[in-house]
Amino acid sequence: MCGNEAMAESAIQAGLDAYFGYPITPQNEVTAYMSKRMAEEGRAFVQSESELAAVNMVFGASATGKRAMTSSSSPGISLMQEGISYLAGAELPCVIVNVMRGGPGLGNIAPSQGDYFQSVKGGGHGDYHCIVFGPSGVQEFADNTALAFDLADRYRIPVIILADGIIGQMMEPVVIPTNSKLKTQNLKLPKKDWALTGSQGRKQNIVRSLWLAEGAIEQHNYDLQAKYRQIEKNETRCEQYETDDADLIVVAYGISARISRGAVDKARKQGIKAGLIRPITLWPFPSEQISKAADEMLPGAPGFLAVEMSCGQMVEDVRLAVSGKSSVAFWGRPGGGVPTVEQVFDKIKELTV
Repeated sequence: MCGNEAMAESAIQAGLDAYFGYPITPQNEVTAYMSKRMAEEGRAFVQSESELAAVNMVFGASATGKRAMTSSSSPGISLMQEGISYLAGAELPCVIVNVMRGGPGLGNIAPSQGDYFQSVKGGGHGDYHCIVFGPSGVQEFADNTALAFDLADRYRIPVIILADGIIGQMMEPVVIPTNSKLKTQNLKLPKKDWALTGSQGRKQNIVRSLWLAEGAIEQHNYDLQAKYRQIEKNETRCEQYETDDADLIVVAYGISARISRGAVDKARKQGIKAGLIRPITLWPFPSEQISKAADEMLPGAPGFLAVEMSCGQMVEDVRLAVSGKSSVAFWGRPGGGVPTVEQVFDKIKELTV
């Protein structure tokens, strides 16, 4: 299956109740697939009149305790930022998929990773975070989606899946996760006793992000931050490849990580001790793992190389994690430019030879 359709089917298998979206390339397959499959399952599908409408429909559905999601591509996600801030402020669980394209502005429809800042640093107004996944293939795109719904419910938080045009369009063999009920039991998800389900026989629930009483929003922010620290403790995920004796460690996510792994393999064949750290969660970011790798690196080693399809965004988090203990170089291609194994290898060679 192509990544977009595999993700969509995974969401359905994970118990998606309602999908709201507006077409934009390169994620149109999601909307088309959902329009058919959600009807077959007797669930809600709405092609909204805009991305603003879509994200606010997600707010409404999630407030009733339903599993809801939307998807779009870079300019459409920008339009959703106010709604995402509202979702975070109201602590409403949902899944938001961004199949990134080249920017800024309308840009083009080629794959990009230029939306990293927008996703991991908030994007909308206020102090908030979303859990953010960066899948590197079709299988992981599907797996991340199934997990995203459970984590959203567990922590009452929006979860963003930050893919790119290649991950969305490429076709690979995939096993769609169908054991979401078992996963839910393992995660011990809390009951949605906060949901708007009718208040007959019980005290009414109020879902809101507006707190006007003196000090109320300040305390709400402290409570949110405490939750975010728990997420950082429990849900940070990354993959380490050939890092035990590495003199240079590439840090990359998504399709850039797939390409970088090929460059690391090529470097190893030529006697260059290169490795790869691939963040699976972009927030929480694997700062501890990168910091530990910096501690274990030999003095005078070339250090780290961040590879991105952007002008350099994730590299800032790599530098913060390394905290001056080693050098951090950057190589990237923006606006839909896709790096090759040879280009990344040449940069590795430049830094190590």
